[in-house]
Amino acid sequence: MTTGALLTKWTIWAALLGYALGAASLLAARHRPRWLRPARIAWSLGCLAYLGHVFCAFQFYHGWSHAAAFQETSRQTLETVGLQVGEGLYVTYAFTLAWLADVICWWLGGYESYRHRPRALMTAWHGFFFFVVFNATVVFESGLARWLGLALCAGLGIVWWTTSDALEHPSRAVKLRRN
Repeated sequence: MTTGALLTKWTIWAALLGYALGAASLLAARHRPRWLRPARIAWSLGCLAYLGHVFCAFQFYHGWSHAAAFQETSRQTLETVGLQVGEGLYVTYAFTLAWLADVICWWLGGYESYRHRPRALMTAWHGFFFFVVFNATVVFESGLARWLGLALCAGLGIVWWTTSDALEHPSRAVKLRRN
């Protein structure tokens, strides 16, 4: 394996580790605000590693060509789901910009600003993030990478479930089920 391939692979796994630790810490911070600091650090380092991954992918695989990246995305999508479309690359671009903007907002706005974002916004954002990570690691990967991605996603699901308001406040869970 070439140095470029290793850098591309290791930066995405570092990004996924930052994502997982950041998201898990953020979930824990729902009821324990002391987890906000480690969440922001992990989230930021994950984003930095992801930007490194994007850099490596374009440097070592696509020759800084959007057309080459689009064609490769189209090829992988055809191979994986039977549709020859490359528009998933735009989802990747949106994901990249959104993660970077999220990190910048968190550092500029501080912990309390981030913590008090509207719940619908946080749910949509983390749902989008989870969707991208699940597809990248479970749907479009194979072998050990797929199993590690599945473990990461399952682990985050467990953390989400164990930190949910319904478990912390059983009376609230009953109210939610009635509505």
